[in-house]
Amino acid sequence: MADSSGSNPQSPGFTEKLKSWLCWSWTYICALWFAMVLTMVYVLRSPLKLQETVNAASVFLNTLTPKFYVALTGTSSLISGLILIFEWWYFRKYGTSFIEQVSVSHLRPLLGGVENSSSAGLFSSVNGDTEQRSNVAECKVWRNPLNLFRGAEYSRYTWVTGKEPLTYYDMNLSAQDHQTFFLGDTQQLRPEDSVMQKAWRERNPQARIRAAYQAIELNRECAAAYVLLAEEEATTITEAERLFKQALKSGMELSHCHTYVLSTQYLTLLFITVAFTAGKDTNLVVYIKRRLAMCARKLGRIKEAVKMMRDLMKEFPLLGMLNIHENLLEALLELQAYADVQAVLAKYDDISLPKSATICYTSALLKARAVSDKFSPEAASRRGLSTAEMNAVEAIHRAVEFNPHVPKYLLEMKSLILPPEHILKRGDSEAVAYAFFHLQHWKRAEGALNLLHCTWEGTFRIIPYPLEKGHLFYPYPGCTETADRELLPSFHEVSVYPKKELPFFILFTAGLCSFCAMLAMLTHQFPELMGVFVKAFFSTLFAPLGFFADKMESFMPSCLWHQLANV
Repeated sequence: MADSSGSNPQSPGFTEKLKSWLCWSWTYICALWFAMVLTMVYVLRSPLKLQETVNAASVFLNTLTPKFYVALTGTSSLISGLILIFEWWYFRKYGTSFIEQVSVSHLRPLLGGVENSSSAGLFSSVNGDTEQRSNVAECKVWRNPLNLFRGAEYSRYTWVTGKEPLTYYDMNLSAQDHQTFFLGDTQQLRPEDSVMQKAWRERNPQARIRAAYQAIELNRECAAAYVLLAEEEATTITEAERLFKQALKSGMELSHCHTYVLSTQYLTLLFITVAFTAGKDTNLVVYIKRRLAMCARKLGRIKEAVKMMRDLMKEFPLLGMLNIHENLLEALLELQAYADVQAVLAKYDDISLPKSATICYTSALLKARAVSDKFSPEAASRRGLSTAEMNAVEAIHRAVEFNPHVPKYLLEMKSLILPPEHILKRGDSEAVAYAFFHLQHWKRAEGALNLLHCTWEGTFRIIPYPLEKGHLFYPYPGCTETADRELLPSFHEVSVYPKKELPFFILFTAGLCSFCAMLAMLTHQFPELMGVFVKAFFSTLFAPLGFFADKMESFMPSCLWHQLANV
């Protein structure tokens, strides 16, 4: 038993060595086979009448007019141009080359190339065991804490521009959120909840609104129905606020009712059932209060909004996943209450808590604001950076490392669009959402954007290989581009980091198209000169082969060639 167990670790090594040796020898075997094929073709050139075939082909080609060659090269240029256009469109839409993708997905398995997937997600530990690499949830999609109202904001954008600001994928995620957060287990649904569950799944907005009115007919106190009407039917923030207040009134009555039943605790089964229902209504009340605070913020009652957000965070401290503090930070920045902003950051900008663009860039804004009004790149290059300026620059580098897409929107190097209802942390969707609400705060701090403009690109010198190794955060996830393309509308050009180089096949087809077009033009303008050039080119190209054939004939005995030819 001991011997067998001791020999087991050596068997995988021997197998790997055997595989590597076969892969190494396969290349030389293929080269030897190719050389043998060329030799046999040359030996059998007389029985196969290769010389006569080549002469006949050359005579046929000599009889062709220059117009044929113009048509040939022109057609080649047209086809390669169409391939180039398709490759460019596919690369801009999906971020990869179509030809490369097909080659890797379909041709590589046929040719025997197999990726070593077993070692891609595993690594060896110290004691020799394999462990699963820690999977950091960096590509998880989060609810946008500052998402707009569909009826009062998103729909108005559609009416004006005719473009849809939300993707179906984004709206489908919102429907799933509402079903999970408001309705919960399907076994405990009330009649109006069943209607609302179907309403959230409806793709047509008018169908959702009709279902909400149907739920209200079943129960006048259906808070979820009023929420849907406030989100989608209300065309102004004032009207949305009125409907949210009606939903809050209904939700609070249900919550008080469930609290009274819970206090009796007569039956264990009744206690469990009602507690679950009370939890659903609590989620609904939290959502409504948050949206009411956002309505107050949009209507200019900022101090009232700040108070509502603070009360909500104090009343429900365990619901930190809703990121209500990000709403609070934006409202405090609008009030220019920078001391209160710093107090909120001191609580949430902790190493043990998840980060966001709002946390990182707000921290950078506060530090930049302290020095930006007197900052000058020329003076800083002469005397060096002070301690406060160095802290501000480091905060900007930290923020840019977390989300490198934000500066282009803050510096207005890219056009903004309406933010989606869901964002991907460290992705372009989060950058759009942050810049949409916080650009005004950066503009209000004198010189802050100038300091950002002078220093943000220095981050990339600190992390030259962001996909392999980070500086203050985990390496930048490679899945952001795909998720952002699902979350952001098609008319928006998704920001990609790190910037991808053009695929080889795009460059190849561009060169082929240009070369064929140039040949077509030259053949049309100078047919005789191009004919002489082509003959000289092919004679030069095949000269080494003729030299090699002559050497072989002089080296090998003529009788051997004769016997091989007879065979």
